[in-house]
Amino acid sequence: MTAFFCIFNLLMTRKILVTSALPYANGSIHLGHLVEYIQTDIWVRFQKMQGNEVHYVCADDTHGTPIMLRAEKEGITPEALIARVHGEHSADFRDFLVEFDNYYSTNSEENRELASTIYKALKANGKIATRTIEQYYDPVKNMFLPDRFIKGECPKCHAKDQYGDSCEVCGATYSPTELINPFSAVSGATPVRKETEHYFFKLSECADFLQAWTRDGHLQAEAANKMGEWFASGLSDWDMSRDAPYFGFEIPDAPGKYFYVWLDAPIGYMASFKNLCAKNGLDFDEYWKKGSTTELYHFIGKDILYFHALFWPATLENSGYRTPTNIYAHGFLTVNGEKMSKSRGTFITARSYLEQVKNPEYLRYYYAAKLNGTMEDIDLNLEDFVARVNSDLIGKYVNIASRTAGFITKRFDGKIRAAGANSVIDDMRNAAPMISECYENRDYGRALREIMSLADKANGYVAGAAPWDMAKKEGQEVNLHVVCSEALEMFRLLTLYLKPVLPHLAASVEAFLNTPPLHWAHTAQPLVDGHAINVYQHLATRIDPKQIEAMVEANKESLQPTPQAHSEQRHAAHQQNEAKADVAAAEKDWEPFISIDDFARVDLRIARIANAEHVEGAEKLLKLTLDIGEDKPRQVFAGIKSAYDPATLVGRLTVMVANLAPRKMKFGLSEGMVLAASDERGGPYILSPDVGAQPGMRVK
Repeated sequence: MTAFFCIFNLLMTRKILVTSALPYANGSIHLGHLVEYIQTDIWVRFQKMQGNEVHYVCADDTHGTPIMLRAEKEGITPEALIARVHGEHSADFRDFLVEFDNYYSTNSEENRELASTIYKALKANGKIATRTIEQYYDPVKNMFLPDRFIKGECPKCHAKDQYGDSCEVCGATYSPTELINPFSAVSGATPVRKETEHYFFKLSECADFLQAWTRDGHLQAEAANKMGEWFASGLSDWDMSRDAPYFGFEIPDAPGKYFYVWLDAPIGYMASFKNLCAKNGLDFDEYWKKGSTTELYHFIGKDILYFHALFWPATLENSGYRTPTNIYAHGFLTVNGEKMSKSRGTFITARSYLEQVKNPEYLRYYYAAKLNGTMEDIDLNLEDFVARVNSDLIGKYVNIASRTAGFITKRFDGKIRAAGANSVIDDMRNAAPMISECYENRDYGRALREIMSLADKANGYVAGAAPWDMAKKEGQEVNLHVVCSEALEMFRLLTLYLKPVLPHLAASVEAFLNTPPLHWAHTAQPLVDGHAINVYQHLATRIDPKQIEAMVEANKESLQPTPQAHSEQRHAAHQQNEAKADVAAAEKDWEPFISIDDFARVDLRIARIANAEHVEGAEKLLKLTLDIGEDKPRQVFAGIKSAYDPATLVGRLTVMVANLAPRKMKFGLSEGMVLAASDERGGPYILSPDVGAQPGMRVK
């Protein structure tokens, strides 16, 4: 049977290439970045445990004006700057156990050659046009301004301080010349318009292909829906060139013109893999040529979905290469419910976390517990982080081995007794397919909930058997041996399931249990009778809340970012949309306990949803018209768009806070707040009263 399984598994082996978005070589890796790399690394490690052939590549994104200007400011060459940052990034990823098969640079000969080859293929296919355009020019710095170095008011939603290529509030894309009241982020001067010849990729001619591709299972449902919004407004041709001075690759046969960084950055995925192919004897074409049967997955943040789900597949399709199997987008990270803040000390670098908290696997575990495979934002609540790690990893998981291993080494010469019939072990083995499916679908939160539920059962088994009491009684040697051996088999299975998330801890357990590296097939291969384990040594320590306090304190700054600093950080922090900020600002900070008098001051009313509709330009909000028995209905903006089709809400009853001070938002006046519930499992879901409730009734 085992031989058959091995042969079957070999025949079913998948060939997979995985990438994460390229971090910009202009700043440190921070906790927001790490969401993506940890998410990807867990998935890759799981696939390798399945026996699949997986290659995980990435690179520093090294081109563009920000690099050039920062190097100039430091008095060094751009090459020296990106080499230094590459070393820093590599160390941060290594220390957070993100295990790339190749971590490269977009400033490479492989990337130069591939970018030129793809450009020439696009040109031969009639997908490149040249046009004379007006572009903003900085009269102080004597240079054309890249999109990200022009700021102003969004022409669509009128949000202030937006970049020249896209709005971070409403998600619209536009030309820099469409900005209202523009200014140079380099010098602060008002830019002037100047004519220049640019090269365009005819994205508008790819609309039919892209509409079919984006609806063919390559994107998450919410991402495909977002693409639909862009198709509805029409695709514009893509300006893929920039004028000198520019740090990047010069366009073939176009002196003084350079590839825009977003042309050669995704090609960097290909270049990094090509470099790996040269080192390891892999076949590049097997993974990248059109018609390839291998699998290609990109993990990205939702802020760069437009480039990866439109420009990138269109570029590949029209240059003779295959398109991605899937693009997996994730949400942003907030810390303690708000975007990362230097003044609060929650803009935390990877290195600072390592210096204060020490253990990278604790953050890996917490992120995994929050991730569910969607584009929802996740929150790093620092208090909850401490509590969950200490409870789950120390109090539940490690606790199983620490309470039983000593008896095996002291009483039974370190040798295991084969497990007999045990319902807890059976439950653990039977859970393997479900946990596997969760990892495959990137629903790590559900996987960890199941694993911790199994850990609870294991602890219940140990507590019920009470081996510490057995050890004091005569005639209980056999039972003591069985209980402790079976507890360690449970611990082994839990370790196997946690290994993609906690690789170093799993390696320590493998050494302790004296087993080869655990793979998924080992769920059915228990520790055999007489198997010798090593002496148990401490595996993990609790987080001291003082470590978190020190980390926050170490990251506090009272700096207000200048336009220059802000533009230099375009890849350094995920920005939250304004709609979410408005909703968050309307919420109150509550103490853990309140008096009955405090509660009485909150006027909770039953409300009938008379109307519900989408809010143009808002990613998470619905506009609700609420009847609470007054002469005039209330208007409330609620962040529940991800959970509801507005049409399904009309006529339903819910609960609202009726005496919340009205708040003027950019979308209109919000005259209250509806109550909703959510956690990592889903939501937000509005609260609905029982049958018989009527609009205007007070909730008591």
